[in-house]
Amino acid sequence: MAVQVSEFDQIKQFKEFLGTYNKVTENCFMDCVRDFTTRDVKPEESSCSESCLQKYLKMTQRISMRFQEYHIQQNEALAAKAGLLGQPR
Repeated sequence: MAVQVSEFDQIKQFKEFLGTYNKVTENCFMDCVRDFTTRDVKPEESSCSESCLQKYLKMTQRISMRFQEYHIQQNEALAAKAGLLGQPR
């Protein structure tokens, strides 16, 4: 069964994505780009920006995994508290 997402929720998610994208872009740009005397991107700037983005993606993935683990633990704790865990069926 497919879950339908409302148009409002799709727009909200897209706005959140754009906000995150803009924040990451600005942070990496401010940290990595130093030379405005040429139109070319220097290899150091390119390498720095790639590392910056990779670091952000890894951090986001790790936070997501930890959130899922926490959510599972909370659900198990609630089930145990309610006496639903470990009872024969």
